[in-house]
Amino acid sequence: MSYQALYRVWRPQTFDDLVGQDMITKTLKNALATGQTTHAYLFAGPRGTGKTSCAKLFAKAINCPNQKAGEPCNQCDICQDITLGRLNDVIEIDAASNNGVEEIRDIRDKVKYPPTKASYKVYIIDEVHMLSTSAFNALLKTLEEPPAKVVFILATTDPHKIPATIISRTQRFDFKRITPQAILARMQYILDQKQFKYDSSALKVIAKAAEGGMRDALSILDQVLSFGDNEVTLDNALLVTGSVAQANLSQYVKQVQAGQTVDALKTIHAFIQDGKDAKRLLEDLINYCRDLLLYKQAPQMVEESELGLMDDEFKTLASQSQPDLLYQMIDILNEQQENMRYSSHESVYLEVLTVKLARLKAAKKLPTAADSQTEAEIDGLRQQVDTLTKQVHDLMQHPGNSTKISAPVPKVSPHKKQPDVKLNLKDIEIILNAATKGDRNRLLAEWADILNILPTPTQAMFKLCKPAAAGPEGILLICSNAFICSRILANPDLQQSFTSSLERIYGPVKKVIYAPQEQWNEARDTFAAKWRERKKQNAAAEPAPTDQAEPDHVPAQKAENALVEQAEALFGKNLIEIKED
Repeated sequence: MSYQALYRVWRPQTFDDLVGQDMITKTLKNALATGQTTHAYLFAGPRGTGKTSCAKLFAKAINCPNQKAGEPCNQCDICQDITLGRLNDVIEIDAASNNGVEEIRDIRDKVKYPPTKASYKVYIIDEVHMLSTSAFNALLKTLEEPPAKVVFILATTDPHKIPATIISRTQRFDFKRITPQAILARMQYILDQKQFKYDSSALKVIAKAAEGGMRDALSILDQVLSFGDNEVTLDNALLVTGSVAQANLSQYVKQVQAGQTVDALKTIHAFIQDGKDAKRLLEDLINYCRDLLLYKQAPQMVEESELGLMDDEFKTLASQSQPDLLYQMIDILNEQQENMRYSSHESVYLEVLTVKLARLKAAKKLPTAADSQTEAEIDGLRQQVDTLTKQVHDLMQHPGNSTKISAPVPKVSPHKKQPDVKLNLKDIEIILNAATKGDRNRLLAEWADILNILPTPTQAMFKLCKPAAAGPEGILLICSNAFICSRILANPDLQQSFTSSLERIYGPVKKVIYAPQEQWNEARDTFAAKWRERKKQNAAAEPAPTDQAEPDHVPAQKAENALVEQAEALFGKNLIEIKED
C-alpha cells in the first residue's frame, strides 16, 4: 500500500481519540448511549479541529450493533466499512464542488429510501456554507420534515454564512481551536508509537505553528520527518515552519530597544538570507513582544501558552522592557504586517520596520519643565482639597467653633476671548433694504428641509443659526455666537455645502451673509436709526411697499412704542419682556 499522510493514518477512531473537544464528545456519547439523537447536527469551527472526523465517528457509533457507552466497536463489518468509506448508507458530500440545487434535489429524492445495510442513513455535507441560496431552500424542507432513519451532519468553517432557518433546525456544536498542550501530547503519542526520535523543543515549535489545528500540526510533522529522515530536530522544525529561534528573536528585540540600528539591520538581513518567511517573522515578533508584555503581569499564563520555551534571557529581557515601549512596538509591527500583505518587496518593509523600531527609544518623550509644573500644580490642588476636607470635618464635629476656613485659592485662568468677526455693514444694509417678510417666511417654512439634506456635521453647525432676513439681494443668517460664525466663515466647503442645500430647496440666492448674534444686535440698531432718519426725510414721498421686510431689523412702530411705554408704566421695566414675532 502506498504511503499515507499522518493525519489520515492517525484519524480518530473513537470519541476518546478526538483531541481537545471534550465537551462535544461527551455530549454526543451520552446522546448515543441513551438513544436521544436528533435528525440534524451542525459542526462549526476552524479547520483541522476534528469536525469531519467527529461526523464519521457519529455515523459509526449510531449504526454500530456493538456500541458501548456511545463508542463504536470498530470491529464489526459496518464500522470497518465506514472507516474504509465503502458503506453506501453513509454519504459524504463536498458542498464546495456540489453546491447546486440539482445535487440537493437528488439528495431529497433519495433520502426517502430506507438504509440498505445500516440502521441509519447518514449524510455528511462538508463546507455546507458553500451551497447556493436555491440549494439551501431545497435542503430546508427535508430538514424540516425528515424521513425516519436519516441523519444529516453539516460541517462548516463559516457558520455565519448559513441561513438562520437551517441553523434553527439543527443541533449546533462549536469546535474550538486545540490547545498547544493537547497538540504536543498527540504528536508525542504518535512518534512514540512509530518509535521515531524527536526533540521536544521541535514539537513545541510545530504545536505553536499549527495555530490550533491538529491536521496542520500533523502535516508539518510529516514534512519535518521527511526532511530529517524520520528524525525530528529543532533546526528542521524551524526551517520547515519558517519560524525564528527564540534566541534570535531576543537578540533582535534587544538591538532595536537599545537603538542599535546597524546591528538590528544585520540581524534582519541574516533572517532573510536564511530563507525565513517575512510574514512568519512578523508574526513571531508580535507574539514575542506580546509574551514580554504579559510576562510582567501573568508569568504563569505565558509559560503555559508558550509550552515552557522561555529561557533566562527572555525573563531578563521581560524585566528590563518598558510596557509603553512594547505597546508602540506591537502597534508598528501590526501596521507593517498589514502593509506587507499585498507587497512583493518584503525585505524593504522589514528594513523600514527595523529603522522605525530602533528609533522608538530616541523618539521617546522625556519629561519637560511644563510637565513638571503641571504635576506640581496638581499636587498643590490635592493638598488644598485635603485641607478643606479636614476643616469641614472639624466643623461638623464642633458646630460652635467659628474658625474661619481658609485655603489658598488657585489661580483661575481667564476665559478665552470669543473670536472677533468683522462684519461688512454695507452688505448687510443692502440685504435689509431689499428684504421682504414674504421671502423670510418662505425661508423659515423651508428651513427644516434645508437642514435635513445637509451632512450630519454640517447640519449640527447650522442648527445654531437662524434666518434674520431674506430678499432678492441675499439672505442674512444669525449665528448663536461668534465661535460658530468664525468656524463657518473659515471653512469654504462648509459654506458651499449649505449654499447647495439652500438653492435646492429655497432657490437661487445672490449672497449669504453670516453674523454673530451680539454684533447683529449692534448692526440692527444702527440700521434702525438710519431707517428712522430716512423715513422722516421721505415722509412726503410714496410709502414703502407693504411687503417690505420689517420682522427683526426694522424699528417698532410708534403705536407699538406707546404700548410698550404704557406697559412699563403699569408693571415696571423689570417685569416686561419683549419678544419678537
